[in-house]
Amino acid sequence: MNDTGTSTEFVETFWMRFQTYMVPVVFVLIFTLGFVGNGTVILIFLRHRNMRSIPNIYIFSLALGDLLAIISCIPFILIVYTFDSWPWGEFIYKICETIKDLSIGVSVFTLTALSVERYYAIVHPMNQKMSTKRFAIRMALAIWVISIALAIPAGVFSKCEQIFIPTVEDPFYICLPFPSRKHGRFVITLQFLIYYLIPIIMIGFYYSLMARHLVLSTGRFPQQHGQGQSTQMLTRKKVAVMALAFVIIFIICFFPMRMFMLWFYYNPDWADDYNVFWHFFRIIGFYMGYFNSCVNPIALYFTKSYRKYFNYYLLRCSYGTLDKSDLIQTRHC
Repeated sequence: MNDTGTSTEFVETFWMRFQTYMVPVVFVLIFTLGFVGNGTVILIFLRHRNMRSIPNIYIFSLALGDLLAIISCIPFILIVYTFDSWPWGEFIYKICETIKDLSIGVSVFTLTALSVERYYAIVHPMNQKMSTKRFAIRMALAIWVISIALAIPAGVFSKCEQIFIPTVEDPFYICLPFPSRKHGRFVITLQFLIYYLIPIIMIGFYYSLMARHLVLSTGRFPQQHGQGQSTQMLTRKKVAVMALAFVIIFIICFFPMRMFMLWFYYNPDWADDYNVFWHFFRIIGFYMGYFNSCVNPIALYFTKSYRKYFNYYLLRCSYGTLDKSDLIQTRHC
């Protein structure tokens, strides 16, 4: 899944490398957590009507994109660092690259939309257009359409090349996400702007407006509104904090990968400068990019509204039945 090339010595000693043994172990863990966690979030949304709120529509979309990436990519890339040669063929590589970009697009655009939705819910709660489930569903569908369109070039331009090494009998396959370094530099820059920098700026802008509104309204809100509205505002604040946690997780998880790709494609002397630091920085970025697909359900578990459902479906530490309102009456063990 990389285009940093190889050498005879690198191939002959790959069994002794650290990542040969650790990468599969870590990816099995990521796959397990991501499959179970995102699958449970999707199950909760589909089975419990009371959980189909506007923010949860975006969370459902987020979980669906992450689950798609985990199921479609990790089983194939699990052995990328175990066997240097890509064994699955060009078609599978194209599928993996496309779904990876699709998942990233769904994640970052959904987080941006969720931040905008929280802004209107807190600062402009009377805005009827932004506060409907129908609008949220349409927005989620639009995000998927846009993400699919932006991911198509990854499937078109990525390729696998066959090379021959004198000391190795079998053909050696390396996979390239871009046809040339010049093309790669353009795409990497575009992806950095569209999938990372611009959404972060937009999210930061809306959260700064939310923070300003909350600071100015502190102290006078209880006198202006009743107890019911105060409780509703507190709930909206908690959801905003949860959305902000998702954004921070996304920024941290994709920072190493974005930085490495920019360094690699903008550094003409990368082959000479590539050392142990950059090697492990690339592996960490590879880890964290996919770790982002399993960490959101973990964060959701720490919210009161989701914890009881996770306990019910996974831990069985709470026993109960579903009533007509589709709620779980729990009895903790």
